[in-house]
Amino acid sequence: MTHANAPLTPTGRLRMVLRHLDEGAPQAHVAAEFRVPRPTVATWVTRYRAEGEAGLHDRTSRPRSRPSQLNPEIIAEIESLRRDRKWSARRIHHHLLGLGYQLHLRTVGRWLRRLGISRLRDLTPDGENLRRAPQRIRARWAGHMIHLDVKKLGRIPDGGGWWAHGRGSQQALAFKRAHKQRVGYTYLHSAVDGFSRLAYTEALDDENAATTIGFFCRARAFFVAHGVTRIHRVVTDNGANYRAEDFTRTVEALASRQQRIRPYTPRHNGKLERYNRLLADEVLYARPYPSE
Repeated sequence: MTHANAPLTPTGRLRMVLRHLDEGAPQAHVAAEFRVPRPTVATWVTRYRAEGEAGLHDRTSRPRSRPSQLNPEIIAEIESLRRDRKWSARRIHHHLLGLGYQLHLRTVGRWLRRLGISRLRDLTPDGENLRRAPQRIRARWAGHMIHLDVKKLGRIPDGGGWWAHGRGSQQALAFKRAHKQRVGYTYLHSAVDGFSRLAYTEALDDENAATTIGFFCRARAFFVAHGVTRIHRVVTDNGANYRAEDFTRTVEALASRQQRIRPYTPRHNGKLERYNRLLADEVLYARPYPSE
Protein backbone atom coordinates (compact mmCIF):
# COMPACT_ATOMS: atom_id res chain seq x y z
CA MET A 1 0.00 0.00 0.00
CA THR A 2 1.30 3.47 -0.94
CA HIS A 3 2.07 5.49 2.16
CA ALA A 4 0.39 8.82 2.81
CA ASN A 5 3.37 10.95 1.78
CA ALA A 6 4.26 9.07 -1.41
CA PRO A 7 4.99 11.48 -4.29
CA LEU A 8 3.57 9.03 -6.83
CA THR A 9 0.49 6.85 -6.71
CA PRO A 10 0.02 4.06 -9.30
CA THR A 11 -1.93 6.55 -11.43
CA GLY A 12 0.84 9.12 -11.19
CA ARG A 13 3.42 6.48 -12.08
CA LEU A 14 1.41 5.59 -15.17
CA ARG A 15 1.33 9.25 -16.30
CA MET A 16 5.07 9.51 -15.69
CA VAL A 17 5.82 6.36 -17.70
CA LEU A 18 3.56 7.38 -20.59
CA ARG A 19 5.13 10.84 -20.64
CA HIS A 20 8.40 9.11 -21.51
CA LEU A 21 7.17 6.25 -23.70
CA ASP A 22 4.32 7.87 -25.62
CA GLU A 23 5.40 11.50 -25.74
CA GLY A 24 9.12 10.79 -26.02
CA ALA A 25 10.26 13.07 -23.21
CA PRO A 26 13.75 12.17 -21.92
CA GLN A 27 13.82 10.44 -18.54
CA ALA A 28 15.84 13.27 -17.02
CA HIS A 29 13.19 15.82 -18.07
CA VAL A 30 10.38 13.58 -16.78
CA ALA A 31 12.21 13.20 -13.46
CA ALA A 32 12.54 16.97 -13.09
CA GLU A 33 8.90 17.46 -14.06
CA PHE A 34 7.60 14.94 -11.50
CA ARG A 35 10.25 15.93 -8.91
CA VAL A 36 11.67 12.45 -8.45
CA PRO A 37 15.18 11.05 -9.02
CA ARG A 38 15.98 9.86 -12.52
CA PRO A 39 16.55 6.21 -11.36
CA THR A 40 12.95 6.22 -10.09
CA VAL A 41 11.69 6.98 -13.60
CA ALA A 42 13.87 4.21 -15.02
CA THR A 43 12.57 1.74 -12.43
CA TRP A 44 8.90 2.32 -13.24
CA VAL A 45 9.52 2.35 -16.98
CA THR A 46 11.26 -1.02 -16.72
CA ARG A 47 8.45 -2.50 -14.62
CA TYR A 48 5.80 -1.15 -17.00
CA ARG A 49 7.53 -2.72 -19.99
CA ALA A 50 7.80 -6.06 -18.18
CA GLU A 51 4.42 -6.30 -16.42
CA GLY A 52 2.19 -3.56 -17.77
CA GLU A 53 0.04 -1.48 -15.43
CA ALA A 54 0.13 -4.28 -12.80
CA GLY A 55 3.84 -3.61 -12.35
CA LEU A 56 3.15 -0.05 -11.22
CA HIS A 57 1.57 -1.18 -7.93
CA ASP A 58 3.57 -1.54 -4.72
CA ARG A 59 5.05 -4.96 -4.12
CA THR A 60 4.98 -6.75 -0.80
CA SER A 61 8.05 -6.38 1.40
CA ARG A 62 7.91 -10.06 2.33
CA PRO A 63 11.14 -11.86 1.40
CA ARG A 64 10.96 -14.25 -1.54
CA SER A 65 12.41 -17.09 0.51
CA ARG A 66 12.75 -17.73 4.25
CA PRO A 67 15.23 -20.56 4.82
CA SER A 68 14.87 -20.34 8.62
CA GLN A 69 11.07 -20.57 8.58
CA LEU A 70 9.76 -23.37 10.80
CA ASN A 71 8.57 -26.47 9.00
CA PRO A 72 4.73 -26.64 8.90
CA GLU A 73 4.95 -30.21 10.23
CA ILE A 74 6.71 -28.96 13.37
CA ILE A 75 4.10 -26.21 13.80
CA ALA A 76 1.34 -28.81 13.55
CA GLU A 77 3.14 -30.98 16.12
CA ILE A 78 3.45 -28.03 18.51
CA GLU A 79 -0.26 -27.26 18.21
CA SER A 80 -1.22 -30.92 18.62
CA LEU A 81 0.88 -31.40 21.76
CA ARG A 82 -0.50 -28.22 23.26
CA ARG A 83 -4.15 -28.94 22.53
CA ASP A 84 -4.17 -32.69 23.21
CA ARG A 85 -1.77 -32.95 26.16
CA LYS A 86 -1.78 -29.34 27.38
CA TRP A 87 2.01 -29.39 27.65
CA SER A 88 3.99 -26.27 28.44
CA ALA A 89 6.33 -24.68 25.90
CA ARG A 90 9.36 -26.04 27.76
CA ARG A 91 8.03 -29.60 27.75
CA ILE A 92 7.06 -29.37 24.07
CA HIS A 93 10.54 -28.07 23.27
CA HIS A 94 12.18 -30.94 25.16
CA HIS A 95 9.96 -33.46 23.35
CA LEU A 96 10.78 -32.03 19.91
CA LEU A 97 14.50 -32.09 20.67
CA GLY A 98 14.13 -35.76 21.52
CA LEU A 99 12.57 -36.32 18.09
CA GLY A 100 15.60 -34.75 16.42
CA TYR A 101 14.16 -31.31 15.61
CA GLN A 102 16.49 -28.36 16.12
CA LEU A 103 14.68 -25.28 17.41
CA HIS A 104 14.83 -22.83 20.29
CA LEU A 105 12.52 -22.73 23.29
CA ARG A 106 11.50 -19.16 22.44
CA THR A 107 10.41 -20.35 18.99
CA VAL A 108 7.93 -22.75 20.60
CA GLY A 109 6.58 -20.01 22.86
CA ARG A 110 6.27 -17.58 19.95
CA TRP A 111 4.28 -20.08 17.90
CA LEU A 112 1.98 -20.83 20.84
CA ARG A 113 1.18 -17.11 21.00
CA ARG A 114 0.64 -16.92 17.24
CA LEU A 115 -1.71 -19.88 17.40
CA GLY A 116 -3.61 -18.25 20.27
CA ILE A 117 -3.04 -21.11 22.71
CA SER A 118 -0.27 -19.74 24.92
CA ARG A 119 -2.52 -19.70 28.02
CA LEU A 120 -4.35 -22.67 29.46
CA ARG A 121 -7.68 -20.88 29.35
CA ASP A 122 -7.23 -20.57 25.57
CA LEU A 123 -7.72 -24.35 25.36
CA THR A 124 -11.23 -24.37 26.85
CA PRO A 125 -14.36 -23.42 24.89
CA ASP A 126 -15.59 -20.95 27.51
CA GLY A 127 -12.17 -19.60 28.48
CA GLU A 128 -12.24 -21.21 31.91
CA ASN A 129 -8.95 -21.10 33.79
CA LEU A 130 -7.71 -24.68 34.25
CA ARG A 131 -5.27 -23.78 37.01
CA ARG A 132 -6.35 -24.27 40.57
CA ALA A 133 -6.98 -21.10 42.50
CA PRO A 134 -4.18 -20.46 44.99
CA GLN A 135 -5.08 -21.34 48.55
CA ARG A 136 -3.80 -18.90 51.12
CA ILE A 137 -2.43 -20.06 54.45
CA ARG A 138 -4.33 -17.99 57.01
CA ALA A 139 -3.87 -17.81 60.75
CA ARG A 140 -7.16 -17.53 62.65
CA TRP A 141 -5.86 -16.03 65.89
CA ALA A 142 -2.67 -14.72 67.45
CA GLY A 143 -0.41 -17.69 68.10
CA HIS A 144 -2.24 -19.96 65.66
CA MET A 145 0.84 -20.12 63.40
CA ILE A 146 4.35 -18.96 64.31
CA HIS A 147 6.72 -18.94 61.32
CA LEU A 148 10.45 -19.55 61.86
CA ASP A 149 13.36 -19.08 59.46
CA VAL A 150 17.08 -18.27 59.33
CA LYS A 151 18.73 -15.73 57.02
CA LYS A 152 22.49 -16.09 56.45
CA LEU A 153 24.48 -12.87 56.04
CA GLY A 154 28.16 -12.17 55.51
CA ARG A 155 29.73 -10.23 58.38
CA ILE A 156 30.97 -6.69 57.81
CA PRO A 157 34.72 -6.15 58.40
CA ASP A 158 35.88 -3.14 60.41
CA GLY A 159 36.01 -0.11 58.16
CA GLY A 160 33.30 -1.44 55.88
CA GLY A 161 33.28 -4.13 53.24
CA TRP A 162 32.99 -4.09 49.48
CA TRP A 163 29.36 -2.99 49.75
CA ALA A 164 30.56 0.31 51.21
CA HIS A 165 33.68 0.88 49.08
CA GLY A 166 33.11 -1.22 45.94
CA ARG A 167 34.18 -4.75 45.12
CA GLY A 168 37.42 -3.69 43.41
CA SER A 169 38.25 -0.74 45.69
CA GLN A 170 41.59 -0.27 47.42
CA GLN A 171 40.01 -0.78 50.86
CA ALA A 172 38.45 -4.09 49.84
CA LEU A 173 41.68 -5.36 48.24
CA ALA A 174 43.77 -4.29 51.24
CA PHE A 175 41.46 -6.09 53.63
CA LYS A 176 41.53 -9.20 51.46
CA ARG A 177 45.34 -9.23 51.47
CA ALA A 178 45.58 -8.64 55.24
CA HIS A 179 43.02 -11.28 56.25
CA LYS A 180 43.63 -14.71 54.88
CA GLN A 181 40.64 -16.18 56.70
CA ARG A 182 37.09 -15.29 55.86
CA VAL A 183 35.19 -12.90 58.08
CA GLY A 184 32.38 -15.41 58.53
CA TYR A 185 28.63 -15.15 58.66
CA THR A 186 25.87 -13.88 60.90
CA TYR A 187 22.64 -15.86 61.13
CA LEU A 188 19.42 -13.92 61.61
CA HIS A 189 16.90 -16.17 63.38
CA SER A 190 13.40 -14.76 63.02
CA ALA A 191 9.93 -15.65 64.29
CA VAL A 192 6.74 -14.03 62.96
CA ASP A 193 3.19 -14.48 64.21
CA GLY A 194 1.05 -15.19 61.16
CA PHE A 195 -2.00 -13.38 62.54
CA SER A 196 -0.67 -10.20 64.16
CA ARG A 197 2.66 -10.05 62.21
CA LEU A 198 4.45 -9.55 65.52
CA ALA A 199 8.11 -10.35 64.78
CA TYR A 200 11.17 -11.26 66.83
CA THR A 201 14.73 -11.48 65.43
CA GLU A 202 18.14 -12.32 66.87
CA ALA A 203 21.58 -12.21 65.23
CA LEU A 204 23.38 -15.43 66.25
CA ASP A 205 26.66 -17.13 65.36
CA ASP A 206 25.29 -20.33 63.82
CA GLU A 207 22.13 -22.20 62.90
CA ASN A 208 22.58 -25.54 64.63
CA ALA A 209 19.80 -27.24 66.57
CA ALA A 210 20.92 -26.08 70.03
CA THR A 211 21.08 -22.45 68.92
CA THR A 212 17.68 -22.73 67.25
CA ILE A 213 16.14 -24.25 70.37
CA GLY A 214 17.48 -21.41 72.52
CA PHE A 215 16.15 -18.86 70.05
CA PHE A 216 12.72 -20.49 69.98
CA CYS A 217 12.48 -20.43 73.78
CA ARG A 218 13.39 -16.74 73.90
CA ALA A 219 11.00 -15.98 71.03
CA ARG A 220 8.20 -17.74 72.90
CA ALA A 221 8.92 -15.66 76.00
CA PHE A 222 8.81 -12.53 73.82
CA PHE A 223 5.42 -13.49 72.39
CA VAL A 224 4.04 -14.30 75.85
CA ALA A 225 5.18 -10.89 77.09
CA HIS A 226 3.19 -9.32 74.24
CA GLY A 227 -0.01 -11.24 74.90
CA VAL A 228 0.47 -14.28 72.65
CA THR A 229 0.21 -16.83 75.43
CA ARG A 230 -0.65 -19.90 73.37
CA ILE A 231 1.23 -21.20 70.33
CA HIS A 232 -0.74 -23.72 68.31
CA ARG A 233 1.53 -24.44 65.35
CA VAL A 234 5.17 -23.73 64.47
CA VAL A 235 5.82 -23.51 60.71
CA THR A 236 9.39 -24.11 59.51
CA ASP A 237 11.27 -25.19 56.41
CA ASN A 238 13.19 -28.46 56.17
CA GLY A 239 16.58 -27.24 57.39
CA ALA A 240 18.68 -29.61 59.47
CA ASN A 241 18.18 -27.52 62.60
CA TYR A 242 14.40 -27.74 62.26
CA ARG A 243 14.47 -31.48 61.52
CA ALA A 244 16.50 -32.24 64.65
CA GLU A 245 14.70 -34.43 67.19
CA ASP A 246 15.61 -32.12 70.08
CA PHE A 247 14.00 -29.17 68.33
CA THR A 248 10.88 -31.19 67.54
CA ARG A 249 10.54 -32.28 71.17
CA THR A 250 10.99 -28.70 72.36
CA VAL A 251 8.28 -27.45 70.00
CA GLU A 252 5.89 -30.20 71.07
CA ALA A 253 6.52 -29.32 74.71
CA LEU A 254 5.97 -25.57 74.27
CA ALA A 255 3.44 -25.62 71.44
CA SER A 256 0.91 -28.02 69.95
CA ARG A 257 2.86 -29.22 66.93
CA GLN A 258 5.47 -28.45 64.29
CA GLN A 259 4.59 -28.17 60.60
CA ARG A 260 7.35 -28.38 57.99
CA ILE A 261 6.55 -26.93 54.59
CA ARG A 262 6.90 -28.80 51.32
CA PRO A 263 10.57 -29.09 50.27
CA TYR A 264 11.82 -26.38 47.86
CA THR A 265 8.59 -24.40 48.31
CA PRO A 266 9.57 -21.27 50.29
CA ARG A 267 6.31 -19.53 49.38
CA HIS A 268 4.55 -21.78 51.90
CA ASN A 269 6.47 -19.82 54.52
CA GLY A 270 5.83 -16.61 52.65
CA LYS A 271 5.05 -14.37 55.61
CA LEU A 272 8.56 -14.80 56.97
CA GLU A 273 10.15 -14.67 53.52
CA ARG A 274 8.48 -11.28 53.06
CA TYR A 275 9.72 -10.20 56.49
CA ASN A 276 13.27 -11.14 55.48
CA ARG A 277 12.86 -9.07 52.33
CA LEU A 278 11.76 -6.06 54.39
CA LEU A 279 14.78 -6.51 56.68
CA ALA A 280 17.09 -6.55 53.67
CA ASP A 281 15.52 -3.54 51.93
CA GLU A 282 14.90 -1.27 54.90
CA VAL A 283 17.69 -2.23 57.34
CA LEU A 284 20.48 -4.49 56.09
CA TYR A 285 21.11 -2.86 52.70
CA ALA A 286 19.48 0.51 53.34
CA ARG A 287 22.93 2.13 53.74
CA PRO A 288 26.58 1.07 53.99
CA TYR A 289 27.73 0.12 57.49
CA PRO A 290 31.33 0.67 58.74
CA SER A 291 31.42 -2.48 60.89
CA GLU A 292 29.41 -5.42 62.10
